[in-house]
Amino acid sequence: MKNLVTSLLALLLSTPVFAAEVDTVLVRSNSMDKDIKVVTIVPDVGKEKNCPVVYLLHGHGNRYDTWLRQTKPELPRLADEKGIIFVCPDGQNSWYWDSPKNAKVRFETFVSSELVRYIDTHYKTIADRKGRAITGFSMGGHGAMWNGIRHSDVFGAAGSTSGGVDIRPFPDNWNMKDQLGEEKDNPKIWEEHTVINLVPSMKKGQLAMVIDCGYSDFFFEVNNQFHEALLRHGIEHDYYVRPGAHTHSYWNRSIEYQIVFFDQYFHSK
Repeated sequence: MKNLVTSLLALLLSTPVFAAEVDTVLVRSNSMDKDIKVVTIVPDVGKEKNCPVVYLLHGHGNRYDTWLRQTKPELPRLADEKGIIFVCPDGQNSWYWDSPKNAKVRFETFVSSELVRYIDTHYKTIADRKGRAITGFSMGGHGAMWNGIRHSDVFGAAGSTSGGVDIRPFPDNWNMKDQLGEEKDNPKIWEEHTVINLVPSMKKGQLAMVIDCGYSDFFFEVNNQFHEALLRHGIEHDYYVRPGAHTHSYWNRSIEYQIVFFDQYFHSK
């Protein structure tokens, strides 16, 4: 019995205790005149010193707590290990645009301005683009690249895992026409609201970028095309492909690599 107690005590003492604080907050969006639910995960060290922030955007049909509840329950451990604050906003099915068709949908403004301002005001953050990264899966991958590229004065790094980085092959899917109108009637709007068409406007060194996709993903081809477009324009980025499909189990693993990428970015400045 004594040996058993000793062994159990040794096990407890050797097991890391993570004290990251997880909360769900309501963040006011003046542009949409409503409150948006947001999960925040703050490392224990964040009570004492300013920490970098990674904004995590969910996919279509998901919500603010999907990252923590389903995709990456280990986020509190990673927050404490890396000293990073994670912020998971509710993006509804907005694709994280300011809709040109619906004045009540302003999720680009919310993510890149209102939310960042709230987080910097209420938490100990590195309130600078050098201390901010944004990424997401699926619809959230598109949203992260859309906001990251268009607001590189706010975000210094951006990622996409299995992102819908070119929406044009999917005109009838995932509520996109709710925000942009029918593609056949609004071709210019669709051309202007897809991430891949932002590449020619990018400058070298504008953004630290990491992109990945699984071989069996229906977005695999558009991710390859996005990668090739970045290469043609001389935009540096990390791109890797792995076995996997459009699933939470794939994103559970892939986000680990992206967090390492962002952590290295935060420590390189």
